[in-house]
Amino acid sequence: MGYIQNIRKKIGHDRLIAVGAGIFVYKDGKVLLQKRKDNLCWALHGGVVEMGEKVEDAAKRELFEETGLVANKLELLGVFSGDDRMYTYTNGDEVYMIGIIYVCNDFSGKLLSETDETLEIKWFDIDNLPQEINPPNIKPLATFVDFIKRT
Repeated sequence: MGYIQNIRKKIGHDRLIAVGAGIFVYKDGKVLLQKRKDNLCWALHGGVVEMGEKVEDAAKRELFEETGLVANKLELLGVFSGDDRMYTYTNGDEVYMIGIIYVCNDFSGKLLSETDETLEIKWFDIDNLPQEINPPNIKPLATFVDFIKRT
């Protein structure tokens, strides 16, 4: 059982601060997004950093668990914090998620079609993204699109 689950046993649904690590996988003008099972929104690949884990390692671990892909190289997109990072999960758990987000265009592995947390994994053209974006991912996704269009 992970750190967050242990804390949740003690505090219930009350808001907690967590550090998240995420990755936008990018290739040939397309970004790989996952459709989450909990809120049916499209999202980047990522999750909570475990106690003692390096943030970059957490991002790579989450990418592999959620997609089957191995990130060979990561580039830091940014650190995201602020009021727009307050989120309430469908089960009622409240969190303030500080997000450390990377971009990856150097990856290997075989893409999974779905996982325990996802309904679908799909490539989207960065000029034709879905409307149903996971709320904590809205600002990072806009930053990612700006980053890609500048490079």
